[in-house]
Amino acid sequence: MLLRLPTSVSEAQEYLAQGAVPIGGATLVWGGWQRDGFPELAMSLRNLPEANGIGRETLGAAVLLHRIDERVPEVLRRAAGTVGTGAVRRTATVGGNIVGSTLRCLLPAALVLDARATVLSQDRVFETDLAELVAKRPVLLSLSWDAPLVSGYRKLPAEAGGPPPLVVATAVHADASGHRRLRVAVRDGYEVFSESADLSADAGRTADAVEASALGALPAGARAVLREQVTEILTRAAEH
Repeated sequence: MLLRLPTSVSEAQEYLAQGAVPIGGATLVWGGWQRDGFPELAMSLRNLPEANGIGRETLGAAVLLHRIDERVPEVLRRAAGTVGTGAVRRTATVGGNIVGSTLRCLLPAALVLDARATVLSQDRVFETDLAELVAKRPVLLSLSWDAPLVSGYRKLPAEAGGPPPLVVATAVHADASGHRRLRVAVRDGYEVFSESADLSADAGRTADAVEASALGALPAGARAVLREQVTEILTRAAEH
């Protein structure tokens, strides 16, 4: 297998045109390649500046999970910190987790941030939403979002080899006029669900609105965790 390491977008597009298979940290594909055979040409974005940014409102696809720190919102930092083991986080990438993984541990965090995806094709760079990113799995360059007022993340414990643990991600956003909106995302099994609700002066009414959405169809245990996390994030938002 020949591995290409582009240093510019145009170079990456050239390798895509040649049939290069995009890889992140290869933590997810290596086993399959050993079983089924390695591709002739692969491409990593680890040397591409556009895929390596970390900031208050941006995160590159080639960033290793262990590098995600206080520069990004709490929900994204905590999500990255719970992925696998330390060894996995030192090799796995943002793009590999969201686009290449069936678990997509970072997806709930990205959803509550209302993140937008900048992606790469052979002939252009363009922005798309997370639904299209997950469905079509293009080459991700970076994520961007508007910084929330507060955010939170909870991942329940789970037995190794068992079903994926429940994840609840939350964030409160404010627009230019001061209007506040809560965004919630839940991973239940391999499915990820997201909803939003306007903030009410009564935190209980906001929590009720979330439960009245499609998230109300979650199992009772998941709904209890969801309400607990919503109540916590609304309490924190009231302090801002």
